[in-house]
Amino acid sequence: MADTETALIVGAGAGLSASLARRFAREGVKVAVAARDTGKLSGLCSETGAKAYACDAIDPAAVAAMFSAVTKDLGEPDVVVYNASNRVRGPITEIDPDAVLTAIKISCYGGFLVAQQAAKQMVARGNGTILFTGASAGVKGYPNSTTFAMGKFGLRGLAQALARELHPQNIHIGHFVIDGGIRRENDPRADRGEDGLLDPDSIAETYYQFWRQPRDSWAWEIELRPWIEKF
Repeated sequence: MADTETALIVGAGAGLSASLARRFAREGVKVAVAARDTGKLSGLCSETGAKAYACDAIDPAAVAAMFSAVTKDLGEPDVVVYNASNRVRGPITEIDPDAVLTAIKISCYGGFLVAQQAAKQMVARGNGTILFTGASAGVKGYPNSTTFAMGKFGLRGLAQALARELHPQNIHIGHFVIDGGIRRENDPRADRGEDGLLDPDSIAETYYQFWRQPRDSWAWEIELRPWIEKF
């Protein structure tokens, strides 16, 4: 049945999104990847057979149009991943309010818009999975990172509320607290030592297994961190 399933990854790029696309594709799942700039996705699409869609995740009309296009091309998504986020670093006395608003919209409001469109399809057909990429900033705020905390706290609240609303309707919700740095190519943080950074392929494996949880034992949240990470 896997070859009839469709996955949609919003906020796609290198790193975790690419690992997710590869993991889903390996199971025969049709993959759609969405981003504001689809040019950066050409290599991933060639590698995985994924289809790219241009979308501004904080524009309600654009999100609705994206879902319509994906549904027409590949079928209604069985699993939707919201992986977009944005942050503005700095003291609260100095950060730009407009930049903060944009960051919160991308980290949180975009998640709502994507989840709303996914839920409309999934509730109507009686099944589906929506997964959100969170961070430790959604559990505890850090100095000079108020924007990221607001966005990720909001995203976690969205996921928790949706789990309580939609689990009884056979819609599986997952929120992933990523507590630590995710390894990237030529990463300058290699001095953290063995397994000091999360491997995006390992995270993607957890997302996939979470999707496949039997519904008699559904989780709504999981925390992932390197074994040496303090928390």
